[in-house]
Amino acid sequence: MAAQFGRRLRRGAATTALAAAAIAALSASQAPSVIEGSHHGHTSDSIPDDDSSATGDSPYYTDLPPLNSPTAPPSVDHPPTAGGTEAGIPATLLDAYKKAEASLGRSQPGCNLRWELLAAIGKVESGQARGGQVDAQGTTLAPILGPVLDGHGFAAIRDTDGGRYDGDTVHDRAVGPMQFIPSTWARGGPNHQGWGADGNGDGKKDPNNIYDAALAAGHYLCASGRDLSQTGNLHAAILSYNRSQDYLSTVLSWYEYYRKGTHEVPNGSGAVPQDRSDGSTGTDPGSKDKTPAKPHKPGNDTGGSPPATHEPGDPDPGSSDPGDGSNSPQTPEETVTGIKNAGTGTLTAMAGDAFTERVKARTQDADGAAVSRVRVQFAIVGVTDASFEGGATTASVLTGTDGIATAPVLQAGDEVGDFTIRATVVGSTVPALDFDASVTARQADALARTSTDELVCKPGEQFEQAVEVKATYKGAVAPGVAATATLIKSADDPSTNVKGPYFKSDAGLTVRTLDDLKTDANGVLKLPTLYADDTTGTFLLRITTEGGAQLDVQLKVEADSATATPTATSSATAS
Repeated sequence: MAAQFGRRLRRGAATTALAAAAIAALSASQAPSVIEGSHHGHTSDSIPDDDSSATGDSPYYTDLPPLNSPTAPPSVDHPPTAGGTEAGIPATLLDAYKKAEASLGRSQPGCNLRWELLAAIGKVESGQARGGQVDAQGTTLAPILGPVLDGHGFAAIRDTDGGRYDGDTVHDRAVGPMQFIPSTWARGGPNHQGWGADGNGDGKKDPNNIYDAALAAGHYLCASGRDLSQTGNLHAAILSYNRSQDYLSTVLSWYEYYRKGTHEVPNGSGAVPQDRSDGSTGTDPGSKDKTPAKPHKPGNDTGGSPPATHEPGDPDPGSSDPGDGSNSPQTPEETVTGIKNAGTGTLTAMAGDAFTERVKARTQDADGAAVSRVRVQFAIVGVTDASFEGGATTASVLTGTDGIATAPVLQAGDEVGDFTIRATVVGSTVPALDFDASVTARQADALARTSTDELVCKPGEQFEQAVEVKATYKGAVAPGVAATATLIKSADDPSTNVKGPYFKSDAGLTVRTLDDLKTDANGVLKLPTLYADDTTGTFLLRITTEGGAQLDVQLKVEADSATATPTATSSATAS
Protein backbone atom coordinates (compact mmCIF):
# COMPACT_ATOMS: atom_id res chain seq x y z
CA MET A 1 0.00 0.00 0.00
CA ALA A 2 2.87 2.32 0.79
CA ALA A 3 4.30 1.78 -2.67
CA GLN A 4 0.96 2.56 -4.31
CA PHE A 5 0.53 5.67 -2.18
CA GLY A 6 3.99 6.87 -3.16
CA ARG A 7 3.24 6.28 -6.82
CA ARG A 8 0.10 8.39 -6.62
CA LEU A 9 2.05 11.22 -5.02
CA ARG A 10 4.73 11.14 -7.70
CA ARG A 11 2.15 11.07 -10.49
CA GLY A 12 0.20 13.88 -8.84
CA ALA A 13 3.27 16.07 -8.59
CA ALA A 14 4.29 15.42 -12.17
CA THR A 15 0.92 16.18 -13.67
CA THR A 16 0.39 19.19 -11.45
CA ALA A 17 3.68 20.48 -12.80
CA LEU A 18 2.38 19.82 -16.31
CA ALA A 19 -0.75 21.87 -15.63
CA ALA A 20 1.34 24.75 -14.34
CA ALA A 21 3.63 24.48 -17.37
CA ALA A 22 0.63 24.56 -19.72
CA ILE A 23 -0.66 27.77 -18.13
CA ALA A 24 2.79 29.32 -18.36
CA ALA A 25 3.16 28.28 -21.99
CA LEU A 26 -0.22 29.69 -22.95
CA SER A 27 0.51 32.96 -21.18
CA ALA A 28 3.92 33.22 -22.82
CA SER A 29 2.43 32.64 -26.26
CA GLN A 30 0.26 35.76 -26.00
CA ALA A 31 1.54 38.96 -27.54
CA PRO A 32 2.78 41.35 -24.81
CA SER A 33 0.20 43.93 -25.78
CA VAL A 34 -2.71 41.63 -24.93
CA ILE A 35 -1.53 39.76 -21.83
CA GLU A 36 -3.74 40.31 -18.83
CA GLY A 37 -3.44 39.11 -15.27
CA SER A 38 -4.66 35.58 -14.64
CA HIS A 39 -7.77 35.05 -12.55
CA HIS A 40 -7.08 33.77 -9.05
CA GLY A 41 -10.60 32.72 -8.21
CA HIS A 42 -14.07 33.35 -9.54
CA THR A 43 -15.14 36.90 -10.26
CA SER A 44 -18.52 38.15 -11.40
CA ASP A 45 -17.01 38.97 -14.78
CA SER A 46 -16.23 35.29 -15.32
CA ILE A 47 -19.83 34.19 -15.58
CA PRO A 48 -22.56 35.35 -17.96
CA ASP A 49 -25.17 37.24 -15.95
CA ASP A 50 -27.98 34.74 -16.38
CA ASP A 51 -26.33 31.48 -15.29
CA SER A 52 -24.04 30.38 -12.46
CA SER A 53 -22.06 28.28 -14.97
CA ALA A 54 -22.71 26.27 -18.12
CA THR A 55 -22.49 22.96 -16.30
CA GLY A 56 -23.81 23.92 -12.88
CA ASP A 57 -20.25 23.19 -11.67
CA SER A 58 -20.87 19.49 -12.25
CA PRO A 59 -18.03 16.97 -11.84
CA TYR A 60 -15.54 16.52 -14.64
CA TYR A 61 -12.66 14.28 -15.70
CA THR A 62 -9.40 15.19 -13.99
CA ASP A 63 -7.01 13.07 -16.09
CA LEU A 64 -4.22 15.20 -17.54
CA PRO A 65 -2.37 14.72 -20.83
CA PRO A 66 0.86 12.66 -20.76
CA LEU A 67 4.14 14.45 -20.24
CA ASN A 68 5.43 13.55 -23.69
CA SER A 69 4.06 15.75 -26.47
CA PRO A 70 1.69 14.46 -29.18
CA THR A 71 3.28 12.43 -31.94
CA ALA A 72 2.31 11.85 -35.55
CA PRO A 73 -0.65 9.51 -36.21
CA PRO A 74 0.24 5.82 -35.72
CA SER A 75 1.44 3.93 -38.78
CA VAL A 76 3.07 0.60 -39.65
CA ASP A 77 6.53 2.08 -39.07
CA HIS A 78 5.48 4.01 -35.98
CA PRO A 79 3.21 2.01 -33.64
CA PRO A 80 0.85 3.83 -31.30
CA THR A 81 2.32 5.57 -28.29
CA ALA A 82 0.69 6.97 -25.17
CA GLY A 83 0.98 10.48 -26.52
CA GLY A 84 -0.32 9.46 -29.92
CA THR A 85 -3.36 7.77 -28.40
CA GLU A 86 -4.23 10.70 -26.20
CA ALA A 87 -3.76 13.12 -29.09
CA GLY A 88 -6.32 11.28 -31.20
CA ILE A 89 -9.76 12.92 -31.38
CA PRO A 90 -12.75 10.94 -32.72
CA ALA A 91 -13.53 12.00 -36.29
CA THR A 92 -17.05 13.36 -35.80
CA LEU A 93 -16.11 15.33 -32.70
CA LEU A 94 -13.05 16.80 -34.40
CA ASP A 95 -15.24 17.84 -37.34
CA ALA A 96 -17.79 19.41 -34.98
CA TYR A 97 -15.15 21.41 -33.12
CA LYS A 98 -13.65 22.74 -36.34
CA LYS A 99 -17.04 23.66 -37.78
CA ALA A 100 -17.94 25.50 -34.58
CA GLU A 101 -14.69 27.44 -34.83
CA ALA A 102 -15.44 28.35 -38.45
CA SER A 103 -18.98 29.47 -37.57
CA LEU A 104 -17.77 31.66 -34.70
CA GLY A 105 -15.04 33.01 -36.97
CA ARG A 106 -17.80 34.37 -39.20
CA SER A 107 -20.30 35.54 -36.59
CA GLN A 108 -17.90 36.70 -33.85
CA PRO A 109 -14.48 37.06 -35.48
CA GLY A 110 -13.16 39.17 -32.62
CA CYS A 111 -13.57 36.25 -30.20
CA ASN A 112 -10.64 34.29 -31.70
CA LEU A 113 -12.09 30.99 -30.55
CA ARG A 114 -9.86 28.01 -31.40
CA TRP A 115 -11.31 24.56 -31.89
CA GLU A 116 -8.61 23.13 -29.59
CA LEU A 117 -10.32 24.91 -26.68
CA LEU A 118 -13.61 23.19 -27.48
CA ALA A 119 -11.75 19.89 -27.75
CA ALA A 120 -10.11 20.48 -24.36
CA ILE A 121 -13.49 21.15 -22.73
CA GLY A 122 -15.01 18.16 -24.52
CA LYS A 123 -12.21 15.99 -23.16
CA VAL A 124 -12.64 17.19 -19.60
CA GLU A 125 -16.45 17.17 -19.63
CA SER A 126 -17.21 13.84 -21.30
CA GLY A 127 -13.96 12.23 -22.45
CA GLN A 128 -14.81 13.27 -26.01
CA ALA A 129 -18.27 11.69 -25.72
CA ARG A 130 -16.82 8.53 -24.16
CA GLY A 131 -14.17 8.15 -26.80
CA GLY A 132 -16.45 9.07 -29.70
CA GLN A 133 -19.60 7.08 -28.97
CA VAL A 134 -21.73 9.08 -31.42
CA ASP A 135 -23.61 8.27 -34.60
CA ALA A 136 -22.87 9.67 -38.06
CA GLN A 137 -24.94 12.78 -37.32
CA GLY A 138 -23.01 13.45 -34.10
CA THR A 139 -25.68 12.38 -31.59
CA THR A 140 -24.49 10.30 -28.63
CA LEU A 141 -25.37 6.62 -28.84
CA ALA A 142 -26.48 6.70 -25.21
CA PRO A 143 -27.29 9.67 -22.94
CA ILE A 144 -24.35 11.26 -21.15
CA LEU A 145 -25.73 12.60 -17.88
CA GLY A 146 -24.01 14.21 -14.94
CA PRO A 147 -25.00 13.45 -11.35
CA VAL A 148 -28.34 14.61 -10.01
CA LEU A 149 -27.89 18.20 -8.88
CA ASP A 150 -29.74 17.71 -5.62
CA GLY A 151 -27.38 19.60 -3.33
CA HIS A 152 -25.64 16.48 -2.00
CA GLY A 153 -22.04 17.15 -2.94
CA PHE A 154 -23.12 19.33 -5.86
CA ALA A 155 -25.20 22.41 -6.54
CA ALA A 156 -28.93 22.14 -5.87
CA ILE A 157 -30.81 22.93 -9.08
CA ARG A 158 -34.50 22.09 -9.20
CA ASP A 159 -35.90 20.79 -12.47
CA THR A 160 -36.20 23.47 -15.16
CA ASP A 161 -37.07 21.42 -18.26
CA GLY A 162 -39.70 18.96 -17.10
CA GLY A 163 -37.19 16.20 -17.79
CA ARG A 164 -37.10 17.01 -21.50
CA TYR A 165 -33.31 16.90 -21.77
CA ASP A 166 -32.13 14.97 -18.71
CA GLY A 167 -35.10 12.70 -17.98
CA ASP A 168 -35.31 14.02 -14.41
CA THR A 169 -38.46 15.90 -13.38
CA VAL A 170 -37.21 16.71 -9.87
CA HIS A 171 -33.68 18.04 -10.34
CA ASP A 172 -31.52 19.06 -13.28
CA ARG A 173 -28.51 17.11 -14.55
CA ALA A 174 -25.77 18.14 -16.95
CA VAL A 175 -26.48 16.72 -20.40
CA GLY A 176 -24.49 15.64 -23.44
CA PRO A 177 -20.87 15.69 -24.63
CA MET A 178 -20.35 19.31 -23.49
CA GLN A 179 -22.38 18.81 -20.26
CA PHE A 180 -24.83 21.72 -20.42
CA ILE A 181 -27.42 21.95 -17.68
CA PRO A 182 -30.96 22.31 -19.11
CA SER A 183 -31.49 25.84 -17.75
CA THR A 184 -28.34 27.08 -19.49
CA TRP A 185 -29.20 25.31 -22.72
CA ALA A 186 -32.84 26.37 -22.96
CA ARG A 187 -33.14 29.58 -20.93
CA GLY A 188 -29.67 31.12 -20.67
CA GLY A 189 -28.12 33.80 -22.81
CA PRO A 190 -28.55 37.55 -22.96
CA ASN A 191 -32.15 37.30 -24.20
CA HIS A 192 -33.03 34.23 -22.12
CA GLN A 193 -33.63 32.30 -25.32
CA GLY A 194 -31.05 29.69 -24.35
CA TRP A 195 -27.44 29.04 -25.34
CA GLY A 196 -28.56 26.01 -27.31
CA ALA A 197 -27.55 26.05 -30.97
CA ASP A 198 -28.24 24.19 -34.20
CA GLY A 199 -24.75 23.32 -35.37
CA ASN A 200 -25.69 20.69 -37.97
CA GLY A 201 -28.54 22.58 -39.63
CA ASP A 202 -31.23 19.99 -38.93
CA GLY A 203 -33.59 22.54 -37.38
CA LYS A 204 -33.15 21.20 -33.84
CA LYS A 205 -31.06 22.26 -30.83
CA ASP A 206 -30.01 19.05 -29.14
CA PRO A 207 -27.48 19.07 -26.27
CA ASN A 208 -26.83 15.38 -27.02
CA ASN A 209 -25.56 16.28 -30.50
CA ILE A 210 -21.89 17.28 -30.63
CA TYR A 211 -22.38 19.71 -33.55
CA ASP A 212 -25.10 21.55 -31.62
CA ALA A 213 -23.29 21.34 -28.29
CA ALA A 214 -19.90 22.46 -29.65
CA LEU A 215 -21.41 25.52 -31.35
CA ALA A 216 -23.37 26.37 -28.19
CA ALA A 217 -20.19 26.05 -26.12
CA GLY A 218 -18.40 28.36 -28.54
CA HIS A 219 -21.10 31.03 -28.19
CA TYR A 220 -21.03 30.63 -24.41
CA LEU A 221 -17.24 31.04 -24.24
CA CYS A 222 -17.39 34.10 -26.51
CA ALA A 223 -20.08 35.78 -24.39
CA SER A 224 -19.79 39.46 -23.47
CA GLY A 225 -17.53 40.21 -26.42
CA ARG A 226 -14.57 38.22 -25.05
CA ASP A 227 -11.37 38.05 -27.10
CA LEU A 228 -9.98 34.62 -26.21
CA SER A 229 -6.53 35.52 -27.51
CA GLN A 230 -6.20 37.55 -24.30
CA THR A 231 -5.13 35.51 -21.30
CA GLY A 232 -7.56 37.05 -18.83
CA ASN A 233 -10.52 36.57 -21.16
CA LEU A 234 -9.50 32.98 -21.89
CA HIS A 235 -9.36 32.15 -18.19
CA ALA A 236 -12.65 33.93 -17.51
CA ALA A 237 -14.35 31.97 -20.30
CA ILE A 238 -13.16 28.62 -18.95
CA LEU A 239 -14.14 29.56 -15.39
CA SER A 240 -17.60 30.49 -16.69
CA TYR A 241 -17.96 26.86 -17.74
CA ASN A 242 -17.04 25.51 -14.31
CA ARG A 243 -16.02 27.72 -11.39
CA SER A 244 -12.97 25.78 -10.25
CA GLN A 245 -9.29 26.66 -10.41
CA ASP A 246 -8.47 22.94 -10.80
CA TYR A 247 -10.92 22.82 -13.71
CA LEU A 248 -9.17 25.81 -15.28
CA SER A 249 -5.77 24.13 -14.93
CA THR A 250 -7.03 20.86 -16.37
CA VAL A 251 -8.68 22.46 -19.41
CA LEU A 252 -5.62 24.62 -20.10
CA SER A 253 -3.40 21.53 -19.95
CA TRP A 254 -5.44 19.78 -22.64
CA TYR A 255 -5.71 22.99 -24.65
CA GLU A 256 -1.94 23.38 -24.77
CA TYR A 257 -1.54 19.67 -25.50
CA TYR A 258 -3.95 19.73 -28.45
CA ARG A 259 -2.40 22.94 -29.84
CA LYS A 260 0.88 21.08 -30.25
CA GLY A 261 -0.67 18.45 -32.51
CA THR A 262 -3.65 16.14 -32.86
CA HIS A 263 -4.93 13.61 -35.34
CA GLU A 264 -8.25 12.04 -36.24
CA VAL A 265 -9.22 8.57 -34.98
CA PRO A 266 -12.35 6.57 -35.79
CA ASN A 267 -15.46 7.19 -33.72
CA GLY A 268 -15.53 4.94 -30.68
CA SER A 269 -11.76 4.44 -30.56
CA GLY A 270 -10.74 7.53 -28.60
CA ALA A 271 -8.92 7.27 -25.27
CA VAL A 272 -11.42 7.41 -22.40
CA PRO A 273 -10.36 9.07 -19.13
CA GLN A 274 -11.14 7.53 -15.75
CA ASP A 275 -10.66 9.84 -12.79
CA ARG A 276 -13.34 12.36 -11.87
CA SER A 277 -13.42 15.36 -9.60
CA ASP A 278 -16.17 13.80 -7.47
CA GLY A 279 -14.23 10.60 -6.91
CA SER A 280 -16.41 8.48 -9.22
CA THR A 281 -14.87 6.01 -11.65
CA GLY A 282 -15.83 4.52 -14.97
CA THR A 283 -16.78 6.13 -18.28
CA ASP A 284 -20.15 7.58 -17.27
CA PRO A 285 -19.96 11.09 -15.79
CA GLY A 286 -23.12 10.27 -13.86
CA SER A 287 -21.88 6.94 -12.61
CA LYS A 288 -22.84 6.03 -9.04
CA ASP A 289 -19.78 3.76 -8.73
CA LYS A 290 -17.71 5.72 -6.23
CA THR A 291 -14.30 5.06 -4.77
CA PRO A 292 -13.62 6.33 -1.25
CA ALA A 293 -13.86 10.08 -1.23
CA LYS A 294 -10.59 11.88 -1.89
CA PRO A 295 -9.80 15.54 -2.38
CA HIS A 296 -9.57 16.48 -6.02
CA LYS A 297 -6.07 17.03 -7.33
CA PRO A 298 -5.25 17.76 -10.95
CA GLY A 299 -2.70 14.96 -10.86
CA ASN A 300 -5.17 12.06 -10.95
CA ASP A 301 -3.85 10.97 -14.32
CA THR A 302 -4.23 7.51 -15.79
CA GLY A 303 -4.09 7.03 -19.57
CA GLY A 304 -0.50 7.57 -20.65
CA SER A 305 0.95 8.48 -17.25
CA PRO A 306 4.61 7.60 -16.60
CA PRO A 307 5.60 4.60 -14.43
CA ALA A 308 6.33 4.84 -10.71
CA THR A 309 10.05 5.27 -11.29
CA HIS A 310 9.52 8.46 -13.32
CA GLU A 311 10.12 11.56 -11.24
CA PRO A 312 9.22 15.16 -12.14
CA GLY A 313 11.91 16.60 -14.37
CA ASP A 314 13.20 13.19 -15.54
CA PRO A 315 13.09 12.39 -19.28
CA ASP A 316 9.89 10.64 -20.33
CA PRO A 317 10.64 6.99 -21.15
CA GLY A 318 10.81 6.46 -24.88
CA SER A 319 11.09 10.16 -25.55
CA SER A 320 14.04 12.32 -26.55
CA ASP A 321 12.67 15.17 -24.49
CA PRO A 322 15.21 15.89 -21.70
CA GLY A 323 12.42 17.11 -19.42
CA ASP A 324 13.10 20.82 -19.68
CA GLY A 325 10.76 21.35 -22.59
CA SER A 326 13.58 22.46 -24.91
CA ASN A 327 12.86 19.72 -27.45
CA SER A 328 9.08 19.79 -27.22
CA PRO A 329 7.31 20.69 -30.46
CA GLN A 330 6.61 24.34 -30.99
CA THR A 331 3.12 25.57 -31.69
CA PRO A 332 2.75 27.01 -35.20
CA GLU A 333 2.55 30.51 -33.70
CA GLU A 334 5.92 30.02 -32.04
CA THR A 335 7.59 29.33 -35.39
CA VAL A 336 6.34 32.54 -37.04
CA THR A 337 9.08 35.16 -37.47
CA GLY A 338 7.31 37.52 -39.83
CA ILE A 339 4.10 38.47 -41.60
CA LYS A 340 4.22 39.83 -45.15
CA ASN A 341 1.89 41.29 -47.76
CA ALA A 342 0.69 38.38 -49.90
CA GLY A 343 -0.15 40.45 -52.97
CA THR A 344 -2.74 42.88 -51.66
CA GLY A 345 -3.22 45.72 -54.15
CA THR A 346 -4.67 49.20 -53.72
CA LEU A 347 -7.45 49.28 -51.15
CA THR A 348 -9.86 51.92 -52.38
CA ALA A 349 -13.63 51.93 -52.55
CA MET A 350 -16.41 54.43 -53.02
CA ALA A 351 -18.56 55.11 -49.96
CA GLY A 352 -21.19 52.42 -49.56
CA ASP A 353 -19.45 49.98 -51.89
CA ALA A 354 -17.55 46.79 -51.18
CA PHE A 355 -13.80 46.86 -51.71
CA THR A 356 -12.92 44.77 -54.75
CA GLU A 357 -9.48 44.00 -53.32
CA ARG A 358 -9.17 41.72 -50.27
CA VAL A 359 -6.40 41.95 -47.71
CA LYS A 360 -3.99 39.01 -47.83
CA ALA A 361 -1.17 38.34 -45.40
CA ARG A 362 1.40 35.53 -45.35
CA THR A 363 3.05 34.14 -42.23
CA GLN A 364 6.54 32.68 -42.52
CA ASP A 365 9.29 31.17 -40.38
CA ALA A 366 12.96 32.07 -40.11
CA ASP A 367 13.71 30.28 -43.40
CA GLY A 368 10.96 32.13 -45.25
CA ALA A 369 8.78 29.00 -45.41
CA ALA A 370 5.02 29.33 -45.06
CA VAL A 371 3.50 28.65 -41.64
CA SER A 372 0.02 27.15 -41.80
CA ARG A 373 -2.68 26.80 -39.16
CA VAL A 374 -1.93 30.07 -37.41
CA ARG A 375 -4.60 32.65 -36.77
CA VAL A 376 -4.23 36.11 -38.25
CA GLN A 377 -6.45 38.84 -36.87
CA PHE A 378 -7.38 41.70 -39.19
CA ALA A 379 -8.48 44.86 -37.39
CA ILE A 380 -9.83 48.12 -38.81
CA VAL A 381 -7.92 51.02 -37.27
CA GLY A 382 -8.69 54.72 -37.65
CA VAL A 383 -11.67 57.06 -37.98
CA THR A 384 -13.97 55.17 -40.32
CA ASP A 385 -17.26 53.29 -40.42
CA ALA A 386 -15.92 50.68 -42.82
CA SER A 387 -16.42 47.10 -41.66
CA PHE A 388 -15.98 43.49 -42.62
CA GLU A 389 -18.92 41.30 -43.60
CA GLY A 390 -21.59 41.37 -40.92
CA GLY A 391 -20.52 44.75 -39.57
CA ALA A 392 -17.50 43.45 -37.62
CA THR A 393 -14.42 45.61 -37.19
CA THR A 394 -12.14 42.63 -36.58
CA ALA A 395 -11.88 39.26 -38.26
CA SER A 396 -9.62 36.30 -37.54
CA VAL A 397 -8.61 33.83 -40.24
CA LEU A 398 -6.47 30.70 -40.18
CA THR A 399 -3.60 30.56 -42.65
CA GLY A 400 -3.70 27.83 -45.28
CA THR A 401 -0.92 25.52 -46.39
CA ASP A 402 0.55 28.44 -48.31
CA GLY A 403 0.72 30.47 -45.11
CA ILE A 404 -1.80 32.97 -46.46
CA ALA A 405 -4.78 34.36 -44.57
CA THR A 406 -7.33 36.29 -46.61
CA ALA A 407 -9.53 38.78 -44.77
CA PRO A 408 -13.29 38.85 -45.38
CA VAL A 409 -14.68 41.32 -47.89
CA LEU A 410 -14.30 44.88 -46.64
CA GLN A 411 -17.36 47.10 -46.89
CA ALA A 412 -17.01 50.89 -47.11
CA GLY A 413 -19.39 52.99 -45.01
CA ASP A 414 -20.39 56.61 -45.48
CA GLU A 415 -17.29 58.04 -43.81
CA VAL A 416 -14.86 59.37 -46.42
CA GLY A 417 -11.12 59.26 -45.72
CA ASP A 418 -8.11 57.06 -45.00
CA PHE A 419 -7.74 54.27 -42.46
CA THR A 420 -5.65 51.17 -41.78
CA ILE A 421 -6.17 47.42 -41.82
CA ARG A 422 -3.80 45.90 -39.25
CA ALA A 423 -2.85 42.22 -39.52
CA THR A 424 -1.56 40.55 -36.33
CA VAL A 425 -0.54 36.95 -35.72
CA VAL A 426 -2.55 35.85 -32.69
CA GLY A 427 -0.30 34.35 -30.03
CA SER A 428 2.89 35.71 -31.58
CA THR A 429 5.06 38.72 -30.82
CA VAL A 430 6.03 39.45 -34.45
CA PRO A 431 5.29 43.06 -35.47
CA ALA A 432 1.90 43.74 -37.00
CA LEU A 433 1.52 44.46 -40.72
CA ASP A 434 -0.45 47.56 -41.77
CA PHE A 435 -2.36 48.04 -45.03
CA ASP A 436 -3.49 51.51 -46.14
CA ALA A 437 -7.12 51.84 -47.22
CA SER A 438 -9.29 54.76 -48.31
CA VAL A 439 -12.93 55.51 -48.93
CA THR A 440 -13.81 58.09 -51.57
CA ALA A 441 -17.07 60.03 -51.85
CA ARG A 442 -19.98 58.48 -53.70
CA GLN A 443 -20.03 59.48 -57.35
CA ALA A 444 -22.33 59.78 -60.32
CA ASP A 445 -21.27 59.93 -63.96
CA ALA A 446 -24.69 60.66 -65.47
CA LEU A 447 -27.81 62.70 -64.66
CA ALA A 448 -31.21 62.65 -66.35
CA ARG A 449 -34.58 64.23 -65.65
CA THR A 450 -37.30 61.88 -64.51
CA SER A 451 -39.88 63.82 -66.60
CA THR A 452 -39.90 65.25 -70.11
CA ASP A 453 -42.46 67.98 -69.33
CA GLU A 454 -41.46 71.57 -70.00
CA LEU A 455 -40.83 73.70 -66.95
CA VAL A 456 -42.80 76.91 -67.56
CA CYS A 457 -43.94 79.65 -65.20
CA LYS A 458 -45.56 83.09 -65.36
CA PRO A 459 -43.67 86.10 -63.97
CA GLY A 460 -44.04 86.50 -60.21
CA GLU A 461 -45.45 83.01 -59.73
CA GLN A 462 -44.00 79.61 -58.82
CA PHE A 463 -43.24 76.62 -61.06
CA GLU A 464 -45.92 74.00 -60.58
CA GLN A 465 -43.58 71.11 -61.32
CA ALA A 466 -40.45 70.53 -59.23
CA VAL A 467 -37.14 69.70 -60.89
CA GLU A 468 -36.37 66.01 -60.36
CA VAL A 469 -33.34 64.14 -61.71
CA LYS A 470 -31.86 60.66 -61.33
CA ALA A 471 -28.14 59.97 -60.89
CA THR A 472 -26.36 56.85 -62.07
CA TYR A 473 -22.81 55.53 -61.92
CA LYS A 474 -21.66 53.10 -64.57
CA GLY A 475 -25.29 52.45 -65.36
CA ALA A 476 -26.31 51.67 -61.80
CA VAL A 477 -28.33 53.79 -59.41
CA ALA A 478 -26.12 56.23 -57.51
CA PRO A 479 -27.54 56.84 -54.00
CA GLY A 480 -26.14 59.34 -51.51
CA VAL A 481 -24.22 61.36 -54.08
CA ALA A 482 -23.45 64.98 -53.18
CA ALA A 483 -24.85 67.53 -55.66
CA THR A 484 -25.10 71.26 -56.28
CA ALA A 485 -27.80 73.19 -58.15
CA THR A 486 -27.07 76.71 -59.52
CA LEU A 487 -29.07 79.06 -61.71
CA ILE A 488 -26.41 80.16 -64.23
CA LYS A 489 -26.22 82.94 -66.80
CA SER A 490 -25.68 80.67 -69.82
CA ALA A 491 -24.16 77.39 -70.92
CA ASP A 492 -20.91 79.23 -71.62
CA ASP A 493 -21.01 81.38 -68.49
CA PRO A 494 -21.54 79.30 -65.30
CA SER A 495 -21.57 82.31 -63.00
CA THR A 496 -24.69 82.78 -60.91
CA ASN A 497 -27.55 84.59 -62.60
CA VAL A 498 -28.92 87.50 -60.56
CA LYS A 499 -32.20 87.58 -62.49
CA GLY A 500 -34.88 85.08 -63.31
CA PRO A 501 -35.98 81.93 -61.40
CA TYR A 502 -34.88 81.39 -57.81
CA PHE A 503 -35.32 79.22 -54.72
CA LYS A 504 -36.31 80.46 -51.30
CA SER A 505 -34.42 80.03 -48.06
CA ASP A 506 -36.21 79.10 -44.83
CA ALA A 507 -36.28 82.82 -44.08
CA GLY A 508 -37.96 83.56 -47.40
CA LEU A 509 -34.87 85.09 -49.02
CA THR A 510 -33.96 84.60 -52.66
CA VAL A 511 -31.41 81.80 -53.23
CA ARG A 512 -29.95 80.88 -56.63
CA THR A 513 -27.38 78.23 -55.50
CA LEU A 514 -28.16 75.14 -53.44
CA ASP A 515 -25.29 73.21 -51.82
CA ASP A 516 -25.30 70.09 -49.63
CA LEU A 517 -27.79 68.24 -51.80
CA LYS A 518 -27.76 64.44 -51.93
CA THR A 519 -29.50 61.84 -54.04
CA ASP A 520 -31.81 59.48 -52.18
CA ALA A 521 -31.59 55.70 -51.92
CA ASN A 522 -32.91 55.41 -55.48
CA GLY A 523 -30.44 57.95 -56.86
CA VAL A 524 -33.20 60.55 -57.20
CA LEU A 525 -32.74 64.23 -56.39
CA LYS A 526 -35.88 66.36 -56.07
CA LEU A 527 -35.23 70.09 -55.76
CA PRO A 528 -37.32 72.55 -53.75
CA THR A 529 -39.96 74.74 -55.39
CA LEU A 530 -38.71 77.26 -57.93
CA TYR A 531 -40.13 80.77 -58.15
CA ALA A 532 -40.00 83.38 -60.94
CA ASP A 533 -39.34 87.07 -60.55
CA ASP A 534 -40.70 89.58 -63.10
CA THR A 535 -38.03 88.83 -65.70
CA THR A 536 -39.21 86.79 -68.66
CA GLY A 537 -37.09 84.57 -70.87
CA THR A 538 -35.35 81.22 -70.96
CA PHE A 539 -33.00 80.34 -68.11
CA LEU A 540 -30.69 77.47 -67.16
CA LEU A 541 -30.44 75.51 -63.92
CA ARG A 542 -27.16 73.54 -63.77
CA ILE A 543 -26.96 70.45 -61.55
CA THR A 544 -23.55 68.89 -60.88
CA THR A 545 -22.56 65.91 -58.73
CA GLU A 546 -19.50 64.42 -57.09
CA GLY A 547 -17.81 62.45 -59.82
CA GLY A 548 -18.43 65.00 -62.58
CA ALA A 549 -21.99 64.34 -63.72
CA GLN A 550 -23.68 67.51 -65.05
CA LEU A 551 -27.10 68.41 -66.40
CA ASP A 552 -28.52 71.76 -67.58
CA VAL A 553 -32.28 72.07 -67.08
CA GLN A 554 -34.16 74.68 -69.13
CA LEU A 555 -36.61 76.97 -67.33
CA LYS A 556 -39.04 79.32 -69.12
CA VAL A 557 -40.73 82.39 -67.69
CA GLU A 558 -43.45 83.55 -70.09
CA ALA A 559 -46.02 86.31 -69.72
CA ASP A 560 -49.55 86.00 -71.14
CA SER A 561 -49.70 87.16 -74.76
CA ALA A 562 -52.05 90.00 -73.78
CA THR A 563 -49.62 91.26 -71.19
CA ALA A 564 -46.69 93.52 -72.03
CA THR A 565 -43.21 92.15 -71.34
CA PRO A 566 -42.26 93.36 -67.87
CA THR A 567 -38.97 94.95 -67.06
CA ALA A 568 -36.41 93.32 -64.80
CA THR A 569 -36.89 94.01 -61.14
CA SER A 570 -34.36 93.63 -58.37
CA SER A 571 -34.62 90.64 -56.03
CA ALA A 572 -33.55 90.26 -52.42
CA THR A 573 -30.66 87.81 -52.10
CA ALA A 574 -29.64 85.63 -49.22
CA SER A 575 -26.75 86.92 -47.23
